[in-house]
Amino acid sequence: MPILTPPQDCTSMQELRVQIDQLDRQLIEMLGVRAGYIDRASELKPGEGLPARIPDRVEDVVQKVRANADELGMDPDLAETLWRILIDWSIAREERVLGPD
Repeated sequence: MPILTPPQDCTSMQELRVQIDQLDRQLIEMLGVRAGYIDRASELKPGEGLPARIPDRVEDVVQKVRANADELGMDPDLAETLWRILIDWSIAREERVLGPD
């Protein structure tokens, strides 16, 4: 992943936009890696007798994301909203393999 220029060091909108585009690409790349872990979970869960949706795990992930967001200066409510969408998508992806709960 390319190293980004800190926002305060960008001297033009063009430079800033290039950095945002690079960051967006890195975020998509990381979400793709996360999807690979979700695919592996759908392979491992049957052997452990686990369903796609585990409510306690969902809430644990959300609380960790909120705490990380707060620590890193991001709006925890926004982070939670984004992650709940991501979690729902991930569970739907697992259910395609495992079937509904």
